[in-house]
Amino acid sequence: MTDKRLYHTVADKIKKLISDGAFPPGSRLPGERELAERFDVSRVTIREAEIALQALGYLNIKTGSGVYVQDVAAQQNGGLPEITAFELTEARSLFESEAAALAARQIDDDALRQMDMMIDRMSSTDPADEEDSQQADREFHLLIAASSGNAAVRYIVESLWRMRTEIASIRDVHAAICAKEDAGDRGSEHADIIEALRRRDSEAARLAMRNHFSRLLESMIDITEEQAMQELRQKATQSRERYLKTAQS
Repeated sequence: MTDKRLYHTVADKIKKLISDGAFPPGSRLPGERELAERFDVSRVTIREAEIALQALGYLNIKTGSGVYVQDVAAQQNGGLPEITAFELTEARSLFESEAAALAARQIDDDALRQMDMMIDRMSSTDPADEEDSQQADREFHLLIAASSGNAAVRYIVESLWRMRTEIASIRDVHAAICAKEDAGDRGSEHADIIEALRRRDSEAARLAMRNHFSRLLESMIDITEEQAMQELRQKATQSRERYLKTAQS
């Protein structure tokens, strides 16, 4: 019992140091030997305390690397995962294609009418309407998820869209795509989806949604390549200015 209370006491002390900012999120904890000397306990007790804190989400023990502090506040507030735009789009293609297939079986005429209006908003070529166009895009996909009649599917799609709008790196990729894409093409892709839904054709709805995301992935690849080339040209320019000027001086 004494040993058990001891590692709990040490865990509480480490937790307080984390909350006080002595060990900020992402930082590596000192080694077991240093902590054992600091708290005047055995290394076994330190190890047990760290395992207990990992179970509570305060620490991440990486074998061969060390023990790292987790951002507990972000986790408690529904922190989002570290993912790429490609990973998110792949997941959206999987879930939203099936959501469309489910929605095709039971979508009502009112939802279809709303989608028609959303497509009109998405297709606007007026730069002043771009924000509303993006909002219409989001509403369109979420309405399909809601029309699936499956609360779990709806929750997953809403969560994926939260990642789409709240993760800065992903938001930036989509902003770059929107700046280059044609509003008419955006509207026609969504029109293909709604046409399949209107026919109550599950397979066609699934395929239309997959095609939409395939096009999106292609655009992402193009944007990524372009950004990489721009970065490479910028580095080349900086190197030229640095080394050639040095050689000439």
